Amino acid sequence: MRWALNRLALAITSMVALAFLVPLAVATRQIAHDKAISEARQQATSIVTVLGVNADPTALTSAVASTSAGSAGLLAVHLPGLDPIGTSHLPPETVERAAKQRRSGTAVAAGGLAYLQPTVLTDGRTVVVEVFVSDAEMYRGVYKAWLALFGLAVVLVLGSTFFADRLGAQLVRATRQLAASTRRLGGGELSERITPSGPSELRDAAQAFNSMAGDLRRLLDRERELAADLSHRLRTPLTALRLDAEAIPPGPIAERMRQACDLLDDELEAIITGARLGTEARSTETCDLVEVLADRLAFWSVLAEDQERPWQVVGGHEPVTVPMSRSDVILVVDAMLGNVFSHTPDGVAFRVSVSSTGLLVDDAGPGIADPEAAVRRGFSGAGSTGLGLDIVRRAADTVQGELVVGRSPLGGARVGFLLTAVEERRFQAGFRSS
Repeated sequence: MRWALNRLALAITSMVALAFLVPLAVATRQIAHDKAISEARQQATSIVTVLGVNADPTALTSAVASTSAGSAGLLAVHLPGLDPIGTSHLPPETVERAAKQRRSGTAVAAGGLAYLQPTVLTDGRTVVVEVFVSDAEMYRGVYKAWLALFGLAVVLVLGSTFFADRLGAQLVRATRQLAASTRRLGGGELSERITPSGPSELRDAAQAFNSMAGDLRRLLDRERELAADLSHRLRTPLTALRLDAEAIPPGPIAERMRQACDLLDDELEAIITGARLGTEARSTETCDLVEVLADRLAFWSVLAEDQERPWQVVGGHEPVTVPMSRSDVILVVDAMLGNVFSHTPDGVAFRVSVSSTGLLVDDAGPGIADPEAAVRRGFSGAGSTGLGLDIVRRAADTVQGELVVGRSPLGGARVGFLLTAVEERRFQAGFRSS
């Protein structure tokens, strides 16, 4: 955009400069020509004055020699029937024609131009005074004037282009700032704001952007508060469920019910706490994927034992820090593990792999018939809500990662949460090296 503005300024100023330069160049040449002819006329007039006093050839010779043009061999006096006095640059026919016309004018000569001024003596004879003007004299100072005009035009064009570039730089800088801030806001940096700069239109756009970012942040905070309120409403049925669990006679079933109620209460507390965090605080949170996975496997392993599902964990020897809140990572892990328990029969094995590349869950179930449709929000081929894989996909987008859905080496489905957008073979290689 900046270069386009510079080219536009260069084109406009160049056309303006040419529009003035060409007429000025022609006028300069004409002025020099007219000045040379005027000087020749003055030289001829001085000789005509002498002729009005004395037309003697000897006196005329002295008068011609006394003039600057005569001493330079540029002036001649043509008397009828006599040789020219001085130096002539014209053929006799041209001089005779001027004498007959008795009208002053110019005639083309070799190397220049001759000014002819006829005059009639008192005895009726016609005398022609010739003053030669060379090409160098007619162009004296023209080339210097043209060079000065060209230099002035170059300075004006470069100067106007420079000022246009400075103005364009300010415009482009403000535009790029607005575009970069828009991209950052779209990437989740809700605290992004712009210092208005540039033309009034861009300043208005920057102020509108700041207003939009503030409204968006308030809207998201309001939605999170609503999610916290809805989660809090679950505490009432949970309390009733806890009372029923405590009323059950002591035994393994009662103990599992109480543990489930405690776990559900902890999950609700985590959801409410996470939902009430501001967007800025949530964007700076990090957690350990391995730690969260270990906590969630403690819950899912109990259900796996009930359903007689063989399971295995690969990796997890070193912490894996992800730029997400703990509650969001819990959602991802539960969505991936819950997908196995929801869509595969009892007794089907699964394997969980974790490394610095991300998280991978493989099962030995029937697999996913249409992986592309499975990640669409609200779509489910198995009668569920269709939100699980979409949660994982949106979380992967948040960390600029990728969701992998495909065929598992165990024969069933493979669901992967990649922390960086890489190919699946590189993802598998990272787990094999763990």
